[in-house]
Amino acid sequence: MSGHTRTIWGIGTSRTIRAHWAAREVGVDYETRPIRPRTGETETAEFLAVNPRGKVPALVDGDLVLTESMAILNHFATAYGDPATGLVPTAPAERAVYDEWCFFIAMELDATTLYVMRRHYDLTQIYGEAPVAVRVAREYFARQIASVIAHLGDGRSHLMGDRFTGADIALASTLGIAERYEVRLDDVLVDYLARVRARPAFQAALAVNTPG
Repeated sequence: MSGHTRTIWGIGTSRTIRAHWAAREVGVDYETRPIRPRTGETETAEFLAVNPRGKVPALVDGDLVLTESMAILNHFATAYGDPATGLVPTAPAERAVYDEWCFFIAMELDATTLYVMRRHYDLTQIYGEAPVAVRVAREYFARQIASVIAHLGDGRSHLMGDRFTGADIALASTLGIAERYEVRLDDVLVDYLARVRARPAFQAALAVNTPG
């Protein structure tokens, strides 16, 4: 897939940075279409032809179109990664553990808790105010993140041990949402974020993902 153009649509969110970060980790060239959600840019005919759901990020890689951030992340890792940069384990048991972390992060930490906060903080004009839902979401996040704190608190540097993987991209980007909503992060998580955010690929992705 190296002889064609790759395009990542979308900047400015915790989910779009996953795509940019993964691409930078494996060193793949791509173009950026810097559209942002809820600006009208995701509702144009041009973009809806790419992703009829009207969501970013979206990746066009030759004939392949992907519109979920974790799928984009895993595609970059498996299609363009090598033993040195591969972000997804290849051994079946390790891959199963990796997948479990990714599904847990996407569902239990992001969609079920932090996105509830986003809906009722930033998007009240759409979803309305719901202080009870926000409070419960905060409490649920605290319960669920405790397993991550315990896991990282045993001395390992990353979710899969000493190896940086796509699960770390998923977790770090999700913890960025928690910071935005002033969720207190344990020192284990603060240290973890400092460690993974020091990676050159993250710094490069952040520069691309940050609106000018």
